[in-house]
Amino acid sequence: MPFLSSVGDVTELYLGTEGVELDESNPENRFRLDWLTTVEEALDEVAAEPTRPLVITATGKFFTNGLDTDHILAAPKALPEYLDRVHALFSKVLTLPVPTVAAINGHAFGAGAMLALCADYRLMRAERGFWSLPEVALGMPFPLGMSSLLRTRLPDQVATEAMLTARRYSAADAHAGGIVEEAVGIDSLLARAREVAAERAPLAGPNLGEVKRNLRQPLIADLQIAYPRTVL
Repeated sequence: MPFLSSVGDVTELYLGTEGVELDESNPENRFRLDWLTTVEEALDEVAAEPTRPLVITATGKFFTNGLDTDHILAAPKALPEYLDRVHALFSKVLTLPVPTVAAINGHAFGAGAMLALCADYRLMRAERGFWSLPEVALGMPFPLGMSSLLRTRLPDQVATEAMLTARRYSAADAHAGGIVEEAVGIDSLLARAREVAAERAPLAGPNLGEVKRNLRQPLIADLQIAYPRTVL
């Protein structure tokens, strides 16, 4: 399960499980219900004492592969509530009162790719791994909140290509397209993420959270719109 760690003046949220490279029960760090609960609680802990910047990362092959499709297929009537919860997670990251840096260590697909976009600054492993929105290839729509997130956080040309073609972006392509700020070798990924986070540490605090909420108010409003209960 995801966990918090500290290195110097930086807090780190790992999306995997402490002590293992891959969690056998959730090796792709998908948004399972228990996984969501643990991440939500970790973010609440960070927000409760907003003095340290946050790096979000993982270990293994995946940053996160996004939605728990097994849960969606097993409980289709629960899809609206599930998507509302995912949208709430995005809002929580977008408005954290501390600087946030995503260190994308591996594949970031679907909602996992969107989670990375919620960070203030993004770095991606240069050697391997893709950032991708496969929804159109899977016959899945983008809810309003997710569409607004992508439209707001990406250049229009890139959002259009990513959403309509399911293209897989390497780190170099993601950097060129403005999806991430830096492509970094795996040996330097966390160190560089910590450096960026530490540079912004003096900005942490309630005022930063207020600035983020005002800056992203239209996006947050769209993320707060409940997913239609008639769409199953």
